[in-house]
Formats: sequence, structure tokens, C-alpha cells
Amino acid sequence: MSLMERVGDALSPRRLAPAPVIEGRVLRYDGLILEATGFPASPGTLCEIATETGNPVQGEVIGFARGHVMMFLNQPGAGIIAGARVRVIDGGQEAEVGEALLGRVVDAEGHPLDGLPNPRCDAVWPLSGRLMNPLARTPVDRPLDVGVRIINAALTVGRGQRVGIIAGSGVGKSVLMEMMARYTEADVIVVGLIGERAREVGAFARSVMQGEAAKRICMVAVPADRSPLLRLRAARRATAIAEHFRAKGKQVLLIMDSLTRVAHAQREIGLALGEQPTAKGYPPSVVSLIPGLIERTGPGLPGEGAITAIYTVLADGDDTTNDPVVDTARAILDGHFVLSRRQTQMGVYPAVDLPQSASRVMGDITDAPHRAAAQKLRRMITLYMDNRDLMLMGGYVPGQDPDLDEAIRLWPQVTALIRQGAHEPSDFAASREALIALAGGGA
Repeated sequence: MSLMERVGDALSPRRLAPAPVIEGRVLRYDGLILEATGFPASPGTLCEIATETGNPVQGEVIGFARGHVMMFLNQPGAGIIAGARVRVIDGGQEAEVGEALLGRVVDAEGHPLDGLPNPRCDAVWPLSGRLMNPLARTPVDRPLDVGVRIINAALTVGRGQRVGIIAGSGVGKSVLMEMMARYTEADVIVVGLIGERAREVGAFARSVMQGEAAKRICMVAVPADRSPLLRLRAARRATAIAEHFRAKGKQVLLIMDSLTRVAHAQREIGLALGEQPTAKGYPPSVVSLIPGLIERTGPGLPGEGAITAIYTVLADGDDTTNDPVVDTARAILDGHFVLSRRQTQMGVYPAVDLPQSASRVMGDITDAPHRAAAQKLRRMITLYMDNRDLMLMGGYVPGQDPDLDEAIRLWPQVTALIRQGAHEPSDFAASREALIALAGGGA
């Protein structure tokens, strides 16, 4: 064999040296945060840590200190001893995406939860998203039919709008989300169930993943008992999947339940790393996380689609004004729907509190008669609810206020407009006509 042949044989693919294994050793572990000897890895890198039982656990690099690597484990309390091996593995920075995810339920790492084989995806997308020039994005200029009458009529959502559903516990957020997941006019629907009860995850999947509608839905679910890093990773994975389909020119609906649980996960991580708690125990990293996640959604570039994002925000103690997460979300979102416990107690579902809610793009995507009718409906509801107790006590005499008299006369029709069964869709045109007919009823 000649010299050139021997050199070529040595450099052939089958004789190339394997990729180097990047690893370190455990120095400190407190059951949650692990510190290992320094090795090249950026935040977000996944690692595999050996345990006493022989079953390795995963962790994610969250930072560096004193030349050491800091990690948060996916399985807190694992049996890890000092000097245990830490090895870098693939999959920390990107999410597998593609048509194979439609009709599937996966976890934070893309593993199936529905008992079916691993989805065979044909592309990857950065978990942290891709930056876009805000001036190059297309405008929000077309209404989106979400199938819910009161929202279509009085809080019209635009394609590419970001909206928050703000409410306390037990006022109908889940049912409203299910209605929007079933009836919204979108090519792809991505649902992120972050930090919710395992029972609710199963119930939601059984409710929406049925028939032909399931073929356009992808669910990413991580229940409340999982690591905070998995909850954050699930939120980023759901957003990455939505971004991929937007880049393909699809109209995407992203539903994330809930933004508050995402903030709680970041709070756990921040406090464990020594961040100082500020408003109601939330460290500064939470305030920066929320805009960073929300701004990844919205309209795409010319030729791309749009992500219309719906985020649920849990208002602790029904405090819809002073909660830090509610405040931060309200400031960055393009609108918010407040759900009223009082309406729930009156049996009016969906319990959307119209006077407290707003859609910041409705004025740009609806015509003048539609906007005028919505303003009149808002005014009638405000007048009636503000004077309801006075009327029940017999303190109001008809004829004193013509606007209030009109609101009282039309109140049965107002509640009929708001009320809608969970399995009774109402399209945009029908919702608009019902609103204008109601508003004209007092003329």
C-alpha cells in the first residue's frame, strides 16, 4: 500500500476518532442544586449524573461560580454521591419540531406522553427562539374567529395578538381554554400545560384531542410535581414549536396555562441561586422572563404566519391589580380578559368581566358600527352591575336615568349574549350580528 493510500485510509470516516466526551465530577449537592468541576458547557446544556442506584438522572446547567458548573436537577433528591460522574448529553439547546407533533402529547423533553412511539420530527428550532426585527413584522390587521361569542363580539382578537386570561381559581379558565382550542380558526394549535394538576392535564387532553380537530393540535404538558427547570423548558418548547409553524406560513394559536406557574418555576430557581426577592417574593429574573417569553409570539415576517397567544394568569386571592405577575403580563400583552367570580356565582358563563377587560387591537380590526355596539354593551353592563344592589333594595325609581332604564330592560338579552355552552360554537359573523342587534334594541 502506498503512502497516500495509508494516509487516506487513516482519515476515512470509519477511522476518525470519536467525539470527545465532556464530563466532570460532583463537588457539592444539596438535593436540588449540584456543583461540579469545571467543564465547557453553556447555560441550558443538559447533563447526565451517575447515581448510587445505577440509574442516571438529568440536570441542566444554570450558571457558573468560582470556576465550577452549577446545575439544577430534573429529579430533586436523587441518590448522588461526591465524585459522581457528570457527562454532557445532547438536546439542551434545541427542540425537535415538525408535522409529526400534530395530534401528539409530549413532555418538556419531547418524549411522548400518549403511549405512542417517539414523533419523527424533520427539523429543529432553538429553545430560546430567534430574534426578529420588530419593524419587519407584519401588522395585526385581521380579526381571528375564536368561537366564543362575547370575545368575538366585544373583545375582538386579531391574528398575532397576545392576550391574557386573568382570573382566580375556579372561575372557568379551563373551560374557556377548551372552547378556544376547539373552535379557533387556526391552522395549528399548540397547548402548553405548565405546572397544572396531573388530573387536569389528562382531562384537557381527553376533551380536545378528539376526531379531526386533534390533527392540528400539539400539547406540551408538565404537571406541578416536576422540576421547575422542566416547567420552564416546557414553556420554551411549546413556544419554539409555535415559532416553527409560524415560519412555515401557518396561522398558529398558542395557549399556555399558566404564565403564573412559569413565573413560579423561575422564582424557585432564582431564590435557590441566591437572588433577592422583591415584590411578593419574586426575584428580578421573573420580571425579565415574562416579556422575553411573550415577545417571541405575535406576527411573523412577510411571507410567514402569525402566533396568536393566549396566556392564563392566576390572580392569587382574586387580586387582578396588585399581583406582580398580573401587572407585568398586563403591561406587555395586547389585551386581557378578566374572569369575574361574581358572574360565576350568578351562573353567567363564560364569566368574562367586560368592563374590566380590554383588547388593544380591536379598534384596528373592526368597523365603526361594531366598535360602537361594543362600547354600548360595555356601558350597559357597567351601569347595571354598579346599580344592581341599589335596585335589589328598591332604592332606584325607573325614569331617573334613561341609560340605566335601557340597561335594565335589555339585561336578559345581555346575559343571553354572554352565556354560551361549552359545546356551542359561535362564529365571528354571527357574534357581530348578535351584538349589533342587541345594541340597536334600545334605539
